[in-house]
This record gives sequence, C-alpha cells and structure tokens, in this order.
Amino acid sequence: MKKLLVIALVLITAAGVFAGGRRDSDGLTIRPGVLMIGMEIGYPPMEYFADDGITPIGFDVDLAKALGEKMGLRVEFVDTAWDGIFAAVNTSRFDAIISSVTITDARQQAHNFSKPYIQNTLAIVLPKDSRHSVSSPQDLAGLNVAYQDETTSDFFVQELIAEGLRINTFEYDKVMYCFDEIKLGRVDVIVTDLLVAYEYVARSDEFEIVWQGGEEEFGICMRKGNDALTDAINRALDALFEDGTMLAISNRIFGMDLVSAVRR
Repeated sequence: MKKLLVIALVLITAAGVFAGGRRDSDGLTIRPGVLMIGMEIGYPPMEYFADDGITPIGFDVDLAKALGEKMGLRVEFVDTAWDGIFAAVNTSRFDAIISSVTITDARQQAHNFSKPYIQNTLAIVLPKDSRHSVSSPQDLAGLNVAYQDETTSDFFVQELIAEGLRINTFEYDKVMYCFDEIKLGRVDVIVTDLLVAYEYVARSDEFEIVWQGGEEEFGICMRKGNDALTDAINRALDALFEDGTMLAISNRIFGMDLVSAVRR
C-alpha cells in the first residue's frame, strides 16, 4: 500500500535574522544556514498552497518561518508525500517535519519530537443534507468513511474496525480529496483533525461537525538522536510562546487562541 516518496523542493524561502545578527548553525542543520522543513502541503489550514499554486501558506508554514527567524536560519520547504515523510526525515532528506504531526508513543520511539505547539482532537464531518444520522463513532457502522491514509484518523478508524465495527473504508493521499469525494457523493462521512474540519466548515455551509473527541498534540518531528537540533528548536519554540508570536499566528489563521492551552 506504500506509495513512492515524492519530494519536490518548493521555491519559496524565508530569511531568518538571529538577534544580534549572529548565525551559529554549522553542524546543526543539514545545510549550514538553512532549516529544511518537510511538509505535506495539502492540509488546510495548517499547510497548503496559495492561489498561485506555488507559495505555501498556513499555520505550520508561519510557525516554520518564525522558528527560522528565531534561530537565524533561512527556511526551505520540501513538499513530501505523507506516507514517506517519516522515513525521509530519518534519512536526512530534511531537518525536521512541521506538518500537523501528532505526537504518539510509537512515533516517539522512532523519532525525536519537540515540545507540543498546538492541541487537536479528531472530528467526524457530514454534509448538512446527509440522510445519515451520526453523533458518535459507533454510528459509522455500515457507512462509507473517508480519511487520509497513515494519519491518526486512519489509526482511529482501524481501531474501531478492530473492535468489531463494520466500516467501508476509503483512504486518500490528501485530506482535500476526502472533501472532494463527499461532495460527489462517493463517501458518506469524513474522519479528520478538528483543526481541518474547522477550516472546511468555516469556508462552506455544506458541512457540519457532528462529533469530536480524542485529545492529541502536534509537535515538530526530527531524526531519532538529533538532540542538538531538538534542543535548539525547543528553545526557539519557547521564545515564540513567550513573546506572543504563537498567539498571533493562531489569531491570524484561526481567529482565536488555539495554542495557549498546550502550555498550561
């Protein structure tokens, strides 16, 4: 089921200026002076392309740029298929993944993670005109359920199936394809991150969130054993919370504070 890894360098960078003008990144990153970020750019509002089809935008994009500025590093984004993104960071194709990565026990065993930077839950989304009545995961029985492959939504659905729930599963490479398919009537319901569900419900009156649950946290993922970079990113992330940058990014993208709770 694994697909070939597709990596395309996105020709967009963010200049970083370290306080005092000092750059001290030799040996910290793969390329001196550059923080290469792996990202599956197709997950609005966290990471997606602007209308020009070239420029990455979204919460994680703004976070990466802010980190680069704190660390005195230029940021380059590497658009990477989700099903190969963890192998790619462990083989040093880029320095870190900032792409709505849920921190799980299994992932922590295989990779280094930063402190969490935002909280999230899972959500079930239905068209407003749906003929199905869904208010809990158990109501997914017998329905055509869409989700992005190899995500926590995928893991959640597989757990329901393992518990005996009969679900017709439809896996997609990108979450946006799930919403395309539900518009066409090919699937009945979508399981996705609540942060993503917010975006689609806000931009269209076609959908509604009928259930949410299962708290999780997003973190920045790095190669296992890369403690120097992990420490540096944690220090920069702490500074972004302390100086209000994280709150400003959240307010700009979501119109509300969705980050402060992760530091309480």
